[in-house]
Amino acid sequence: MKLLLDQGLPRSTVFHLRNQQIEAIHVGDRGLATATDSEILDLGRLEGMVVVTLDADFHSLLVLSGATGPSVIRIRIEGLRGDDLAHLLVSVLQIGNDDLQKGAMVSVTENGVRIRQLPMFRSPSEGR
Repeated sequence: MKLLLDQGLPRSTVFHLRNQQIEAIHVGDRGLATATDSEILDLGRLEGMVVVTLDADFHSLLVLSGATGPSVIRIRIEGLRGDDLAHLLVSVLQIGNDDLQKGAMVSVTENGVRIRQLPMFRSPSEGR
């Protein structure tokens, strides 16, 4: 499984993940430091990567579009160093591997991991 780390996440995480035999790249290393969330999702979808972000907008875009991918892991813990984030992501991948391969939205907090399968559709009452 290949990870695409969004801006705001430590670039050093890529190095630590690669040491764990996990393929990863940071958007900054692809010249996408100023890319929109939609552009990053498109790249993840096109190249079969799981997007990792701090940004709630990625989950919103997936719900609004009814998309089946790419999978997105939202980290809701701020201030993680690169090695700590890599360790956390290894755990998340072990927990949610099957779901992430099928298409999922994952939310990670200090209290745990929540996984929701894609596609997600908002209810009619959410549009009001």
